[in-house]
Amino acid sequence: MLLAEIERVPLRPQGFPVPGVAFEHGVAAALGELLTRGCEALRDRLLGGAPLGHRELASAPGGGELGRAWYREGKLLNKRNTFTDFIACARHLVEEGWTSPSSLAVRGGSAGGLLIGAVVNMAPEAFGAAVAEVPFVDALNTILDPSLPLTVMEWEEWGNPLEDPDVYAYMKSYSPYENVEHKQYPSILAETSLHDTRVLYVEPAKWIAKLRATAAEPQDFLLKTEMAAGHGGVSGRYNAWRDRAFSYAWVLDKLGLA
Repeated sequence: MLLAEIERVPLRPQGFPVPGVAFEHGVAAALGELLTRGCEALRDRLLGGAPLGHRELASAPGGGELGRAWYREGKLLNKRNTFTDFIACARHLVEEGWTSPSSLAVRGGSAGGLLIGAVVNMAPEAFGAAVAEVPFVDALNTILDPSLPLTVMEWEEWGNPLEDPDVYAYMKSYSPYENVEHKQYPSILAETSLHDTRVLYVEPAKWIAKLRATAAEPQDFLLKTEMAAGHGGVSGRYNAWRDRAFSYAWVLDKLGLA
């Protein structure tokens, strides 16, 4: 699921793969400031679509926008299709001259944070910056723990590694925390909430710690923890806008547009 609202300017993708759910097209009002600074959004939440220039839609398997078969091609032992298609779309934009890797930022939340963690492991050279919001980056360890509130119901999407060794090996092959390596990564901002009961704050904390301990220099990894929020972020629209402004300011800085 990738939606691009693009001109020949630096481009910013966003990822938020929600299994089996399709979203209406539309552009968030908060993107207006980025547009004035020469940024555009490539969005995996299937948000986009306002007439702000040339528009392209590229769908990676895992969502419901193209039917159940498309959804099944991005779950269980097909999950890596979501990551490889996302990378292919990003590289296509570079090959076609829409942007460059250093001008390309990616963003995703929750399961979309797993997407971000996976693609920066698989193709770190393809992106200039990455924002992972309440990211599901320690997926294997979480899915191995049925005492957590969402684990058992999530086995339908990811598989049950407790019972199936093939699922265990497959999840281990893409789980972001498990696959951090000694190589150069793009700038990464991980945002989490102390009271998140869906994706515990320890997941991005462990991930950032492992990146700092393992990745090659130079490193640029930041963990931002909201102390009074849950999975959906802070309460109140003004507080939410401030949080989003922080994320966008960070991206603008990393892309040299601040």
